[in-house]
Amino acid sequence: MIALTATAESTHHLQPLISDLGLILMTAGIAVLLFKKMKQPLVLGYLIAGFLAGNHFDFFPSITDMKSVEVWAEIGVIFLLFSLGLEFSFKKLMKVGGTSSVTAITQIAFMTLIGYCVGQWMGWNKMDSIFLGATLSISSTTIIIRAFDELGVKGKKFVGIVFGALIVEDIVAILMLVLLSTIAVSNEVSGGELLQSVLKLIFFLIIWFLGGIFIIPTILKKAKHLLTDEMLLIISLAMCLMMVIFAANVGFSPALGAFIMGSIIAETTQAEKIEHLIQPVKDLFGAVFFVSVGMLINPGTLVDFALPVLIITLVTIFGKAFSSSFGALLSGQPLKQSVQTGMSLAQIGEFSFIIATLGMTLKVTSGFLYPIIVAVSAITTFTTPFLIKYSESFALALEQKMPKKWVKNINRYSVNAQAIKSVSTWQIVLRSSITQIILHTIIITAIVLLSSKFVAPLVADTRFGNTLAALLTLVIIAPFLWALSLRRVKVEEVERLWEERKYRGALLMLILIRMSLGLFFVGFLLNIFFSPLVAFIALIIAIGAYQIFPKKLNEQYHKIENHFLKNLNDRENKKIDRRYANLMPWDGHMSIFDIGKESNLAGKTLEELRIRESMGINIAYIRRGEVTISIPTKTERLFPGDEISVIGTDAQITEFTNYLNQNEIEAAKNIEESEVVLRQLEVSNEDFMEKSIGQFRGKTGGMVVGIERNGNRILNPESSLILQQNDIIWVVGDKKKMAELLKTH
Repeated sequence: MIALTATAESTHHLQPLISDLGLILMTAGIAVLLFKKMKQPLVLGYLIAGFLAGNHFDFFPSITDMKSVEVWAEIGVIFLLFSLGLEFSFKKLMKVGGTSSVTAITQIAFMTLIGYCVGQWMGWNKMDSIFLGATLSISSTTIIIRAFDELGVKGKKFVGIVFGALIVEDIVAILMLVLLSTIAVSNEVSGGELLQSVLKLIFFLIIWFLGGIFIIPTILKKAKHLLTDEMLLIISLAMCLMMVIFAANVGFSPALGAFIMGSIIAETTQAEKIEHLIQPVKDLFGAVFFVSVGMLINPGTLVDFALPVLIITLVTIFGKAFSSSFGALLSGQPLKQSVQTGMSLAQIGEFSFIIATLGMTLKVTSGFLYPIIVAVSAITTFTTPFLIKYSESFALALEQKMPKKWVKNINRYSVNAQAIKSVSTWQIVLRSSITQIILHTIIITAIVLLSSKFVAPLVADTRFGNTLAALLTLVIIAPFLWALSLRRVKVEEVERLWEERKYRGALLMLILIRMSLGLFFVGFLLNIFFSPLVAFIALIIAIGAYQIFPKKLNEQYHKIENHFLKNLNDRENKKIDRRYANLMPWDGHMSIFDIGKESNLAGKTLEELRIRESMGINIAYIRRGEVTISIPTKTERLFPGDEISVIGTDAQITEFTNYLNQNEIEAAKNIEESEVVLRQLEVSNEDFMEKSIGQFRGKTGGMVVGIERNGNRILNPESSLILQQNDIIWVVGDKKKMAELLKTH
């Protein structure tokens, strides 16, 4: 009887959960179909669906258990951030240029400040104003990507700046979640607490990243032959939720943990597969999250706060457009690209919802803020495609209206800002040393703290327990202590600096600081387990051991470092291997030959020699004294003493060598470095599609020596051949021009 009663109660409790979820998904499905048909962003469909299923709309069935929906929504945020982390990866952040970083940071700082000021001006309390500024500072990746796809502008230069800025904004948004939580708990802005939160975040980010990259890719590789799609999905979700739990336990938001685990997995060779497997899960719970956001739309509140909605919408559009454009200009971009960048970033979206949700969850923001943010996001979602579409026209009109002197100064500043800045040898050494100090200090600190928290209590009651714990910890941190104290960094640069007397003092100071830190950590560790006297004695012994076993420590450290770097670069290396395996049309390479004084080839044009037609050899350049003729035309003549660089397979190079020997050519030598290089690329730029090879050469200065199309290889193609999308082409050209060409692909 008791069992039946319990079953009945659980069924009664479960029913609202299932019925509410069914209502949410049904409403979302219908709304998404309609918005897809109307070619509108799906996020808006979810928001409308939430409004219809919420308690503020009486002409439609409503949910009955809002708490259950909030749980679903929180899970949705976790998987959204996990998926975002999978798309992110730390390497992308490292590759983001200064332009995107300056643009994003300028825009975030400006909008946070202006949002706070607008909130205060409208009479809101301090916490509402702070959260308003934070929500307005982050643009919507989802909305921007959708707009770019619809408008077909992904090949334009400003798009790369926008994507880079979005990456930086995502990182700053994660940081904001931590800082806002700190502010909300203390209910005031304390510089000391904020600094402590930032340092704590940096500490854990580095530890999670280093530890995650060292361990997780290794586990996935070892178990690769056992992993089915089902198991890989379960393991991925488990790792995500474990990091969520860990992040929550150390005082961070669950969203941060999900994002970090996603970014760690993004560096593994299984990243694409996991991203594919997680997509349906993310879509499901993401839909629930956005629907739950729509449920909080209260028409009465929006009517009462119509004026604030209008003001904040205008501030968002004009403020973000201005600040982003100014940031891009500040970084050295031309006026046109800057304006296009600014107008593309003029909206708020998913991260703004998450930040607003945080305020509601912590109960530090007023009830009106959330629906206002949703309304502003909905309006700016509609305006974004139009702003992007007409940004170029607006930029050109603005340039015509501006004083000529201003335009000239902007162009001059842009050229100067984009010039390559040299980095001094001292800066290189200093950066490398500081990086080494920070990384190894954090690693050693983490190991010591973990040992004192988990290892020491386990052996505290045993005989010599503290001694064993100290020795175990010392053995683990020994390679890192050696690297912190004694590892040589930037050896060649340091040797060059040592030759200049003015740098010797600074170099010695760096060495002293590193060694002092190493000694401090040994003493710090031993002081945890023993008395200061014992710590001092053991410190002397440790110094002696470091002098006796430096090679062993060196080997151990490099094993750890190589393992980490292998895991870190494994995904990228796999891509390169696949690319070369799939795209290499032949085993072509470059070699250099000298035209002898008595050569029969001297004085003849390339057309007369017919080297390409008879042997398949392409001449990349002719160097005549200090003059280099890159990609010579068929009318170019060879002269005694010319140095020529040719491209061909091993067999072709051998045949060409014999041909030269028969014509009294001097011995060949292998190429080491050249200003003319051989590169391969995939035709994806619209500027080159449906263009002939001759037109390609005229536009880029590069000579196409081979094409792979649909698995078929065409060597030495005719200049009239038309390039098609997804063609793999091998191009010979000037090194700098080829680098610029590759950047656009």
